[in-house]
Amino acid sequence: MGEFKVHRVRFFNYVPSAIRCVAYNNQSNRLAVSRTDGTVEIYNLSANYFQEKFFPGHESRATEALCWAEGQRLFSAGLNGEIIEYDLQALNIKYAMDAFGGPIWSMAASPSDSQLLVGCEDGSVKLFQITPDKIQFERNFDRQKSRILSLSWHPSGTHIAAGSIDYISVFDVKSGSAVHKMIVDRQYMGVSKRKCIVWGVAFLSDGTVISVDSAGKVQFWDSATGTLVKSHLIANADVQSIAVANQEDSFVVGTAEGTVFHFQLVPVTSNSSEKQWVRTKPFQHHTHDVRTVAHSPTSLISGGTDTHLVIRPLMEKVEVKNYDAALRKITFPHRRLISCSRKRHLLLFQFAHHLELWRLGSTVATGKNGDTLPLSKNADHLLYLKTKGPENIICSCISPCGSWIAYSTASRFFLYRLNYEHDNINLKRVSKMPAFLRSALQILFSEDSTKLFVASNQGALHIVQLSGGSFKHLHAFQPQSGTVEAMCLLAVSPDGNWLAASGTSAGVHVYNVKQLKLHCTVPAYNFPVTAMAIAPNTNNLVIAHSDQQVFEYSIPDKHYTDWSRTVQKHGFHHLWLQRDTPITHISFHPKRPMHILLHDAYMFCIIDKSLPLPNDKTLLYNPFPPTNESDVQRRTAHAFKISKIYKPLLFMDLLDERTLVAVERPLDDIIAQLPPPIKKKKFGT
Repeated sequence: MGEFKVHRVRFFNYVPSAIRCVAYNNQSNRLAVSRTDGTVEIYNLSANYFQEKFFPGHESRATEALCWAEGQRLFSAGLNGEIIEYDLQALNIKYAMDAFGGPIWSMAASPSDSQLLVGCEDGSVKLFQITPDKIQFERNFDRQKSRILSLSWHPSGTHIAAGSIDYISVFDVKSGSAVHKMIVDRQYMGVSKRKCIVWGVAFLSDGTVISVDSAGKVQFWDSATGTLVKSHLIANADVQSIAVANQEDSFVVGTAEGTVFHFQLVPVTSNSSEKQWVRTKPFQHHTHDVRTVAHSPTSLISGGTDTHLVIRPLMEKVEVKNYDAALRKITFPHRRLISCSRKRHLLLFQFAHHLELWRLGSTVATGKNGDTLPLSKNADHLLYLKTKGPENIICSCISPCGSWIAYSTASRFFLYRLNYEHDNINLKRVSKMPAFLRSALQILFSEDSTKLFVASNQGALHIVQLSGGSFKHLHAFQPQSGTVEAMCLLAVSPDGNWLAASGTSAGVHVYNVKQLKLHCTVPAYNFPVTAMAIAPNTNNLVIAHSDQQVFEYSIPDKHYTDWSRTVQKHGFHHLWLQRDTPITHISFHPKRPMHILLHDAYMFCIIDKSLPLPNDKTLLYNPFPPTNESDVQRRTAHAFKISKIYKPLLFMDLLDERTLVAVERPLDDIIAQLPPPIKKKKFGT
């Protein structure tokens, strides 16, 4: 692998926002996740659970409900009283409509996907018709005395169940009137609580309504008679969420104690046709409240205050023991939040509402391999740049020379010029940005810091010339006619002649920057791109996909390289393909053209193209140090050199030929900044 001096950075104080809602789309096998800061993320479960899209948060959009309708249409609603539809191609908000019922607590799409229900603070249940372009208000149901916290449609679409405080209402959809009102027992562990909040309801085909509430109970109701059939006390705290499988043979609930319970419909006796609901499996993968759950055909999905998205496979449902058979715990975004200025040894950290600029520390000490060297000069916090307005930052970048910083929100683009005078920084904003640079999804500077490449949410790629403290718009590559595909990843060649852009449909387009035209399009691949970079000298484009495949494409020759064809013919090691976090960054060593440097959240790897590929019988990674000379030779006999010392790894890159910078974010540091969990009494304490 070679020796490197590594700057081990742990002062990126990043804390993901808590998960508030999840919504599973059975048609596309995608999962929508909303967080407490208003951010919405889309995960492609068929593409190795990759986070392929995201919508930035907003201070006034506290999302309380999320649902899919008409296949690929995504809606959210929240405490600002608005219903929002998202444009999944342009990656922006299509429109926002006020429901005029105060804060919205719940939302559900009809089984036919033609209607949308919302439950409001004022006790109203509002029905909207879903039209091709928008949604249209249809009518109100009978108003209730308290807020509507949960909603569920009967699979026939004729009735709905609405959970409120102390009771559950069953409505007839045709008339809009309440046909039953079921009072929830306030008793909790023998003590009468002041209020009982019905956090979730599920309406089954046989007329059974399942409710979960703040008294720690899961209850089964007969909607025809409005009576309680059965009750399970499963927690000493709130049961906050419920989701039912499509076949209605199992459901999952999440509690405020961090436990997820799985209920299954099983025969009463081995030969009986009569069935009953039985609590079969408890899972404790969370440390804090489980605010939301979902049930896919093969797994249970949960999220909450501890920021983890947990995907627990149901082994009896998994046919092939591959990606779907592994427990997934997704914590960090699958996009870069850090950029680096190699020339000045600077790191730019992106947070939701501010940027931080740090200068790395230095040392004059020397040591042997594995030693921790003391700093002769500590890292300096040079700049704290706070955004104006309620919008979250979408993307940011610092130029390689360290003299420019650019970032964008959903409606504004900012460019700053930095001047360094000893230990002081002068920051000057470039004013009068053109209207077409209103928002960007991705920003990238050229290697010589003279050009800025901006991918807008309308599918255009802009090239801006930077000189002194001013800028000049050079060209805009427009999307193909009839398409508005947002470009999520950019890569520029070190000589500045080539620009590669990857969109949401997994396609990669390569542009000639000198001639200002489209040069070629990389052959389409079924899985989305997670990272890409262009090698110096050869101008080979290295692309990593979510299924862990790595391709090398020659831009000048417009075809895959011989090494890439050899890799595809030979195949990657099975342990490489079984990794569950995507590659998020690729770079190259300036003096070693055969080396490709890449990393995911839990490993750093150097691929040496001059060495043979490992087969499945070869040891891909050995965590123990080599014992003798023959052991060293055996480990260096194949192309993959892997290190798992640094994790969770958010960013790693070369500063110079002998120096690396690694930015870690230990999970314990994140948990320490979360609110305290519910205290549970343990045996013997």
